[in-house]
Amino acid sequence: MTIRAIVRGVGHYLPERVVPNSYFEETLDTTDEWIKTRSGIERRHFAAEDEFTSDLGTKAAQMALEMAGLEADDIDAVIVATSTPDLTFPSAATMIQQKLGMTQGFAFDIQAVCAGFVYALSNANGMIVSGQAKRVLVIGAETFSRILDFTDRGTCVLFGDGAGALILEAQETEGSTSDRGILGTDLNSDGRYRDMLYVDGGMISNQTGFVKMQGNALFRQAVEKLASTADTALVKAGLEHDDVDWIVPHQANIRIIQGTAKKLGVSMDKVVVTVQDHGNTSAASIPLALSVGVERGQIKQGDLVVTEAIGGGLAWGAVVLRW
Repeated sequence: MTIRAIVRGVGHYLPERVVPNSYFEETLDTTDEWIKTRSGIERRHFAAEDEFTSDLGTKAAQMALEMAGLEADDIDAVIVATSTPDLTFPSAATMIQQKLGMTQGFAFDIQAVCAGFVYALSNANGMIVSGQAKRVLVIGAETFSRILDFTDRGTCVLFGDGAGALILEAQETEGSTSDRGILGTDLNSDGRYRDMLYVDGGMISNQTGFVKMQGNALFRQAVEKLASTADTALVKAGLEHDDVDWIVPHQANIRIIQGTAKKLGVSMDKVVVTVQDHGNTSAASIPLALSVGVERGQIKQGDLVVTEAIGGGLAWGAVVLRW
């Protein structure tokens, strides 16, 4: 028998404040049509002044626990993918652990920007397969609105706030490609591309800083690397493109999503798209899209799902799992 990390429950949370593209027309040289044409984004959510990343992550986690029929103390570990934690330390994960009322286990953050959730899933899978944990709560949560320069139309119109959560549980399986659970992972990074996407803050500048991005250069890297990592993860899983039921990509830009699907030879009918409603929620975008895909009735038990993401670093990767 083989131990697999299967999905037990999913959930998501979006702040109440909805920010349409028209909001930016008041202060920037931009229009709703300009933003939609270049990104596919129509609206996004911004957190309230007293609402932070751990708050968003907690609410997404509560939804996932409810779907799974579990209590907080049924969880062995909490992994939070975020680039916008409440504080420099302690981790947002320990804050969520406390807010959930979880009194045992362990919790930590992973920082790989938009690829963070893929990295977190891969780490959670390793813990489950190795026997270190039976159930892991994996969360992607971001409040990117707090690191945006609202005078830079090239970045501030693209990002939003939100959270998604997924519970992985150890289960004995036959060890075949038809098993439920995570079947293959692939992680990559290359620090030579750091300047394509970064925040000009931190210990170096002693300030929070804002998102800086070389959009055109990043676009070219994204399509190539996302298709390549998805291919590699499928090969590791012993599967092919024709086996895929759904691609759930990082929701950054509709043109990147379309370009990657084309390169993979997968119809857009098999791609879960939420970018129009949420914008780029960084590490939250994949779990948010997974939860919405389940809510819509798109993703069903037994479906083969491929998730792939790329973010600052550059860091990128993919996970193949059977729902």
